[in-house]
Amino acid sequence: MTSSGAASPTSPASSASPASPVSSASPASAPSSGTPDAPPPAGPLAGLRVLDLATLFAGPLAATLLGDFGAEVVKVEHPDRPDPSRGHGPAKDGVGLWWKLLGRNKRTITLDLSAPGGRDVLLRLAAGADVVIENFRPGTLERWGLGWEELSAANPRLVLARVTGFGQSGPYAHRPGFGTLAEAMSGFAALTGEPDGPPTLPPFGLADSIAALTAAYAVMTALAGRERTGHGQVVDLAIIEPVLTVLGPQPLWYDQLGYVQPRTGNRSPNNAPRNTYRSADDRWLAVSASATSVAERVVRLVGRPELAREPWFATGSGRAAHAHVLDEAVGAWIARHKAEEVVGAFEEAQAAVAPVYDVRDVLADPQFAALGTVTEVDDPELGPLRMQNVLFRLSGTPGGIRWAGRPHGADTDAVLAELGLSEAEVTALRKDRVL
Repeated sequence: MTSSGAASPTSPASSASPASPVSSASPASAPSSGTPDAPPPAGPLAGLRVLDLATLFAGPLAATLLGDFGAEVVKVEHPDRPDPSRGHGPAKDGVGLWWKLLGRNKRTITLDLSAPGGRDVLLRLAAGADVVIENFRPGTLERWGLGWEELSAANPRLVLARVTGFGQSGPYAHRPGFGTLAEAMSGFAALTGEPDGPPTLPPFGLADSIAALTAAYAVMTALAGRERTGHGQVVDLAIIEPVLTVLGPQPLWYDQLGYVQPRTGNRSPNNAPRNTYRSADDRWLAVSASATSVAERVVRLVGRPELAREPWFATGSGRAAHAHVLDEAVGAWIARHKAEEVVGAFEEAQAAVAPVYDVRDVLADPQFAALGTVTEVDDPELGPLRMQNVLFRLSGTPGGIRWAGRPHGADTDAVLAELGLSEAEVTALRKDRVL
C-alpha cells in the first residue's frame, strides 16, 4: 500500500508532520481499486503508519477512521482467531459484511503475539510505525513482552492507544468490558425508554462508536504533542467515559442540585414540542422546537396560536412541563396530513421536522445523495458494495475508501517481505504457527 510521497507502513518513521497537506481526489468521485496493489490517492494522513491489534469494535473503528484519511493501517489478527467482527451480523456468500466496512483501507496480516516469534515481528513492525491501537485486558501485552516499556524502547516516537472497557487502572480494570456495559454504567440506559418502562439499550454499538471517535481524536492529539516533544506516549481510553461525556451535564446537575434526569421517552425535559408523531399515511415524523421562536412557528402552523400566549410557553422548561398539551396539538394536526404535506408545511413555516427513516429511506434520500454520504466500493470478493463514505469532507485534502475489508491474513507475506523477512524466515514462522 503506497501513495505519492507516502512511506511504507514498515519504513522508518518520517520527521514530517502527519497532517501535512497533500493533494487528493474527492472521496465522492475517487475510484476504489478494491485492492492495495494499486497506489491509493494520498489523503492528509498519508505516511502515518498504524498497527491495529484490536477487535470488536472501538479500537478497530478508530483505526478505520485514520485509514479513511490516508493512514497506512496494518490489521494484525491471530492466525486461528480472526477479529470476531468478521462473523458479526449478516453475511453474503460466507463473507461477513460488517467486516467489509470495519476493515476497509487496512492490509491484513496474521501474527500470534503471544509466541516469541510473533513478539519479535511485532516489535519490528512497531519500530517503523507511528501508532499502535490495542484493546487487550490490562497486563496482557506486558505478559507477552509487548508492553509500553518494550514498544517505546523499539520506537520512542510511538503512540500506543489502549482502548478498554474500564481503563488501565482501578478496581474494574481487569473485568471484561464491552460497549453494552458502558451504555449501562454511564447512565445512558437509565435515561432511555418510556417513563414506565425498563432502561433501554441501543440495538447497535453506540458506546463503542463514540469511543472510536474519541480514540481517533486522542491519537491525533498525542501525535500533535509528539511534534513538539519528539516523544510518543500512551493513550488510556476507557469506553465507559466518552459516552458519559456526550450525555451532557448529568454529574453537574446532580452535584449542584441533586437532580437525576428521569426517563421521558421521546420527550425532552428541557423543551417541547419534541417527539415523534404519526401522519395520516402512517409515517412517523420527528419534531424538535428547542428555541421558543421555533415553538411559536409550530403552534401557529398547527392552528393553536393561543398556546404561545400562555405564561409557561416562554421557556423551554415551561413548555416541557406542558408537553402533553403541545403533543396533543401537534400530534392531532400531523395525524390529519400526509407525511409529504407535513414536511412541506414545516419547511415553509421554517420549523424543524424530519421523517423517521430506516436504511431504505437513507439510501433514497436526495440530501444524503448530494453529500455523498453513501458511496460504492468495488470489492474483489463481493463486487460493488455500498457503504458509508468517510466521516467528513475536507476541501483541500479529502479522504477516501481505497478498498473494503480484506480476507484474513491476505497481506501477511507482502508486509513481512517489506519488513525485510526472507522467504525462509516466513516459512519457519508459518511452520511454528506464528502466522
